[in-house]
Amino acid sequence: MPNYSNKESNSISSQSPPKKKYGIIKIGIGLFLMIIVLLIYLIHNEKQQNLLKEKALTIAFLQLDSISNELDERILTISKLGGEIDTLIGIKQKLEEEKTYFLNKDRRQKITLSTLRDKVEGYRELLLIKDEEINQLTHINEQLTTENIELKNETKALNKSINNIKFEKNNLNQKVKLLSRLKIENFQINAIDAKGKKRSGSFRKRHINQLQITFVLSENEVAPIEGKKLWIRVVAPDNNVYYDVNTGSGSFIHLGRELFYTAKKEILYDRSQQRIVVYYEKSKPYLIGPHNVEVYTDDYFVGSGSFIVKS
Repeated sequence: MPNYSNKESNSISSQSPPKKKYGIIKIGIGLFLMIIVLLIYLIHNEKQQNLLKEKALTIAFLQLDSISNELDERILTISKLGGEIDTLIGIKQKLEEEKTYFLNKDRRQKITLSTLRDKVEGYRELLLIKDEEINQLTHINEQLTTENIELKNETKALNKSINNIKFEKNNLNQKVKLLSRLKIENFQINAIDAKGKKRSGSFRKRHINQLQITFVLSENEVAPIEGKKLWIRVVAPDNNVYYDVNTGSGSFIHLGRELFYTAKKEILYDRSQQRIVVYYEKSKPYLIGPHNVEVYTDDYFVGSGSFIVKS
């Protein structure tokens, strides 16, 4: 009787090794595939991390660039307010150097994100400190502006007061000057003939050997005690002034104009009433008609009298 069990047993044992070998291959392939997937994952993850880092670095750089612009604004504002900006300018230069360093790709790879973020945070704190400084400077400048306005107003008021005082003083000086002017009383003109006889008011020209011009200067307690020059003008009917250099005639300036005078009298005025007598002897005959006699001193008209010459 054939032994079938032994044959089957031999057959099974001869088939086992190929199956075991096949299983090991499958496991090896599986492990290889897992390693490939793991490598792909790690490479992808590294790329993602690098992209994230690059993006974060770019954002941080843009923040640095924005801070640089804000620093420019703070420097300009503080400068206008009169603050100290030298230190801030130095910080701005350092920031620009860091931006230039960052733009180099090889150098940028060495920068850690935390370091860059710390720099950004530090600069932002600096901006906050400078904002507080700007607020303080603004407050100080507002106080100074207010004080300057008040000072200008006080100065303006003081100048106005000074101008008012000057104006009042000028008015007072003008009033004193007007009050100090000499005035004439009792103006009288006589004609003295060759025999010494006097005639007043109206007389014939043949009776005039000399003119005696008499007037009284009024008392004036305001007028200064000083020497005075009196210019006497004898004005003929044709409005010409009798003028003869040989008898002491000349000219003087009155209100910017040159006027001729017939005779001159110098006196010392002592504020008291003074009687003045002036004699004038004309070498040629007088014109027929009314004559005026005008008296001037300094830069003003003192007074006048008149007489008539008949044929």
